[in-house]
Amino acid sequence: MRMNRIQVFVVGWALSLFCIVHAASYSAQRDNVIALGELTEPPAMRDAEGFEAEGGLKAIYFDALDYKGKPTKVFAWLGFPEDLSALVPGIVLVHGGGGTAFKEWVSKWNAQGFAAISIAVEGQTDRSDLESKDLHNPRGWERHEWLGPRRDGIYGDSAEPLEDQWMYHAVADTILANSLLRSFAEVDSEKVGVMGISWGGVITSTVMGLDDRFDFAIPTYGCGNLAEAGNQYGRALGENNVYKRVWDPMLYLKKAREPALWLSWPRDQHFPLDKQAACYRAMKGEAMVTLIPGMKHGHGAGWNRPDSYAFAKSVVKDGRPWCLQTKARRKSRSLEVVFDTSKLLDSAVLISTIDTGISGSREWVETSANLEKRREKWIVTATLPKGSTAWFINARSGALTASSEYGEIAP
Repeated sequence: MRMNRIQVFVVGWALSLFCIVHAASYSAQRDNVIALGELTEPPAMRDAEGFEAEGGLKAIYFDALDYKGKPTKVFAWLGFPEDLSALVPGIVLVHGGGGTAFKEWVSKWNAQGFAAISIAVEGQTDRSDLESKDLHNPRGWERHEWLGPRRDGIYGDSAEPLEDQWMYHAVADTILANSLLRSFAEVDSEKVGVMGISWGGVITSTVMGLDDRFDFAIPTYGCGNLAEAGNQYGRALGENNVYKRVWDPMLYLKKAREPALWLSWPRDQHFPLDKQAACYRAMKGEAMVTLIPGMKHGHGAGWNRPDSYAFAKSVVKDGRPWCLQTKARRKSRSLEVVFDTSKLLDSAVLISTIDTGISGSREWVETSANLEKRREKWIVTATLPKGSTAWFINARSGALTASSEYGEIAP
């Protein structure tokens, strides 16, 4: 049955009103997310009973946001370097799926001269409890009595009120950890950064544009711009308007002015390189990229590499990453990439693929590249193999790697 003009008008008016109401709702939710950046007062802290201090590290709880009317706390490991003769830089560490507050991660940063706090963002400690073991907690981390929400798959709690969603609390926990760490007299409050691995990288990608006190950021694997990813993230988020209109880090990265290291590897199945690239191109601050062939996906893989430590040290010492791409040019199959670096470069390689699909499912091949120094710049030139669909350059300085931005070639 055809609608008459009045019926068409009424339906159109109702749809317009629906869209206006929902747009206003998303805008209000974004404002509430942005307001989390105002959690600048250091939260109350207490020692975690039953956890022995080890080598200068101690387990703590700190106060977090209420959840469904009840107070919550965050379990964390806190540590300082041995040499405290001068103020030290600091870093907030955020685990990924299946992880917790890792004291080993704190120790590694302490050994590099940084104060560090590693937080558990799903209401868990770092003790095993077989009764707590399930699909989302495969290691069986013990849940403590002051817990808030836990992660429900891939933004699976988007229908809940914003203040009850896991990402809301995880972001708040990270910002509160920053407020706590920078409050210690031993810490240089102007030199505190954040690093997150996998889901922690997603959280880091989000807080980078919300808390302007962070001096640097290291999102590892995790990123935003995932609603159209050709994997499980795209399938879960393609129709999720709360993610697309409220939680996608791309919404906030335009305000991220701190230098960032985007650390990953080309075969990562979870966070495609083109989605990561959209994030670092959106931010205002200087973006360094490091893509390590064969790195694998995991907590140890993320913190055992020397690259995150070298990046953080260069920022707190010099105010910028030790290496940045300043120019990239492609003409047909000929490439030229220019790096500005404070370290000597040893070699460079071209890493490319002729495959299609998500970057993590492609085969990537290393081929030769030419490296030369011209005045204060380092120039890398290479020739793309015939049929290449994507590429990046890796320049090396000892054990460290600096990558060019990810490039894709239209068919």
